[in-house]
Amino acid sequence: MSPMSVNTMPSATPVRYSIDVIQEEARHLVDKGLVSRQQPIYVLCQYIPAREWVCVECELEQCDFLLRDRIGDLIGSEAWEND
Repeated sequence: MSPMSVNTMPSATPVRYSIDVIQEEARHLVDKGLVSRQQPIYVLCQYIPAREWVCVECELEQCDFLLRDRIGDLIGSEAWEND
């Protein structure tokens, strides 16, 4: 029996998080005031399902982000339309 033929439910498959999705999710949390731009990226794990966090970590690593880097580094600068 191959590993792929084991009885698994499709919904158990982790979601693929692209860096764009992670950045958008972080931006949303900052906008809602749930996290700060100064906090380390690893605080995002509180808002992402545990089984999917591994995928997020891998994507961040591939894009040269460390979990201790600031959320502000991940989401970049904010654009202000009217000051």
